[in-house]
Amino acid sequence: MMATKTLAQLAINQTALITKLNTDNAQYRNKLLAMGITPGCKVNIVRTAPLGDPIQITIRGFQLCLRKTEAETIQVELED
Repeated sequence: MMATKTLAQLAINQTALITKLNTDNAQYRNKLLAMGITPGCKVNIVRTAPLGDPIQITIRGFQLCLRKTEAETIQVELED
């Protein structure tokens, strides 16, 4: 069984599969999609800043930093 969380809830070095972008803002959703954050992609948490914001991730072979509020809108499933 897979556990559903948001990207912001993952620990360092955890890998998960993006399942959904939880936002009604079309412009913001398009921004995430343009950065390669799409359902079905694997994402790995590289590190977080000392105060927990921003979060550095690896997705599609490149590094990306997201604000914690952005990461909270990305729903993921942990892999067993």
